[in-house]
Amino acid sequence: MALESEERPSQSITKFESMLKTDDIYFFDAEDFEEIIHHYLNHGKVALAKKAIKIGLQQHPACVELKLLDVEVLVFENNLELAERMLDELQVLAGNNEEIYIQRANIYSKKDNHEAAVELLHQALKLTDDSFDIHSLLGMEYLFMDDFKLAKESFMKCVSFDEQDYSSLYNVVYCFEFLEDFDGAIHYLNDYLERNPYCEVAWHQLGKQYYSKDMFPEALAAFDFAIISDDRFMGAYFEKGKVLEKLGRYGDAIENYETTLKLEDPTSHAYLRIGRCYEKEGNDEMAKYHYYKTVHEDPLLDKGWLVITEFYHRKGDFKKALYYINKALNIDGDNPEYWKKCGKIHTALRDFDNADFAYKHAVDLGNYELDTWLNWSEVSRMDDNPGTAIQILSQGAEFYPESSEIFYKRAGFYLMKGDQANGRIDLMNALRHDFKKLDIFQREFPQFCDLDWVLELISASKKTSR
Repeated sequence: MALESEERPSQSITKFESMLKTDDIYFFDAEDFEEIIHHYLNHGKVALAKKAIKIGLQQHPACVELKLLDVEVLVFENNLELAERMLDELQVLAGNNEEIYIQRANIYSKKDNHEAAVELLHQALKLTDDSFDIHSLLGMEYLFMDDFKLAKESFMKCVSFDEQDYSSLYNVVYCFEFLEDFDGAIHYLNDYLERNPYCEVAWHQLGKQYYSKDMFPEALAAFDFAIISDDRFMGAYFEKGKVLEKLGRYGDAIENYETTLKLEDPTSHAYLRIGRCYEKEGNDEMAKYHYYKTVHEDPLLDKGWLVITEFYHRKGDFKKALYYINKALNIDGDNPEYWKKCGKIHTALRDFDNADFAYKHAVDLGNYELDTWLNWSEVSRMDDNPGTAIQILSQGAEFYPESSEIFYKRAGFYLMKGDQANGRIDLMNALRHDFKKLDIFQREFPQFCDLDWVLELISASKKTSR
């Protein structure tokens, strides 16, 4: 019966909409107007809600509840000054109405004064026994304040009021995850499932917690229970596929990913993971087919283009890899990951000018990862330009001042230029930061490893590291 009432408008709503189509004016009780307004607000029909408020206040000018709904719409539309003036008037008329405090809290929240919003919501709690919505609002304010502990407690109260409130359940788990309390989340969800054993949402969330702790058999069981509870739950099949991948059961993983394609519209993420499974099985043709489907389904998914280019890069087909990374750049030329991959491919093709150009673009677009600086410097080394390599690594050192890799490589480049003084300084810094990574210098610059002063530095560092 509840479902039926949601699908069909009530008699009041039908009567109101009939009135709007004519010049007639019908009379409604104030409670009828409240029902009509809530209906339109819940369905995002703000213009109709405003019409109902206007007519409702004409028929019931003293109704506090209708005035509060008027305030709610004003707050929604960011007309905060007028909303505050109306609340000041309502405070005199109905100072013990909790909705006044709730709307004031919403105004403070919109002004990013979340502490004041929380204080007002606590005052509202003292004025009502129906506190479900207030705890939900409190939870959101605590999230804005990054107080995940109190947010979690508020959302837990919402779930205790209504165990079918899956939005609050998700928020509880989100807080546990942010606090990195995966064991706490597992305990909470298992306790919830004791009371709601066929809740697919809780099983799904429990499986994700087990997955985050590498408890793959337990995760698999949880996702199976989610599917038993709802055999059309796409998310459970997808997450189950990820677990099966981790367990090396690629055929079973593919089967679960393919189920998601049948249940709803195909997703690029599913095609991508199917492609990876086929590649791990050594079935390159099927892997390529699904990688192509990935970028066809969503040309803006950067992971799709990156996985195709990496696939051909691993196979040594650098021209094919370049073809696909260029297609990606034509779609999104401001993606730093694409330029970084482009630099890697041009380096493999020994096209050092374009490799240098690509890495520079990646950095200009905000990619400051350590391996970007290291690989970029290698381009200059291969192009017999150690001076430029030093400049690149010096830029990288601004982001990674403690990186022994940068010091070891830059020391070698200084020595290539014949600058023993700076080479010595960098090698000393590298050895001091991480003696265990000395093999970087020994592997990449073997021609300098027999220098007397280099051997002395290494020997002294060995004694210090002991």
